[in-house]
Amino acid sequence: MSLDRFYKEVSVGETETGEFQLLLDGRTVKTPGRNVLALPNRDLGEAVAEEWRAQGKQILPETMPMTRLVNTAIDGVRDNEAAVADDIATFAGTDLLCYRADGPDGLVAMQGEAWDPALRWAEGRVGGTFHLSEGVMHVDQPDETMAGIQSLLSGFTPFELTALHIMTSLTGSAVLALAVAEGELSTEDAWGAAHVDEDWQISQWGEDKEASDRRAKRKDDFDTAARMMALVRN
Repeated sequence: MSLDRFYKEVSVGETETGEFQLLLDGRTVKTPGRNVLALPNRDLGEAVAEEWRAQGKQILPETMPMTRLVNTAIDGVRDNEAAVADDIATFAGTDLLCYRADGPDGLVAMQGEAWDPALRWAEGRVGGTFHLSEGVMHVDQPDETMAGIQSLLSGFTPFELTALHIMTSLTGSAVLALAVAEGELSTEDAWGAAHVDEDWQISQWGEDKEASDRRAKRKDDFDTAARMMALVRN
């Protein structure tokens, strides 16, 4: 749903508490939950302001992905950090990277090349090992590994958790999302790693246009979340 543009000037103002508010014609903006749209640093504030400046005669929410993310962080994740962190940890307990194909050899090799380095990094980061399984047979992860993940996530802010949750959901891997968050993997490498199985199928059977379009849309969402993470941590 669009709305007629009702403002001329977009700016970012610093508050006495060190937050940065989006201002439209000098007036503060509220989120859909009626909270002040206040951001942790100027870089993220300017990223949101860019979207509002880019609007034409009408405001088109679908062209404002960063604004949607910060609204989610403020209205949905703030004061619910523990629940969001638990959900990310649940993904880690059944992480994509832990479930390996038993064949063909080419796919097995592709998975190992793309996934093993990320898992080794994550093991060093959380102080525990990840157990692997072939096929879809469930494998429990060690308690110390899950405790290490929870400990790591406890230091994340609402904005970081929002970005991390989206990246995790889109890839099926908390390990890949954490690797992007901490600069271990680029967004392109992480996205490619998350789609090893799909790319293998494409190499064998060809690409489906509708599936390709859906993947491109998910990639845009992933890139926006990764950008928010980088801006928050800048």
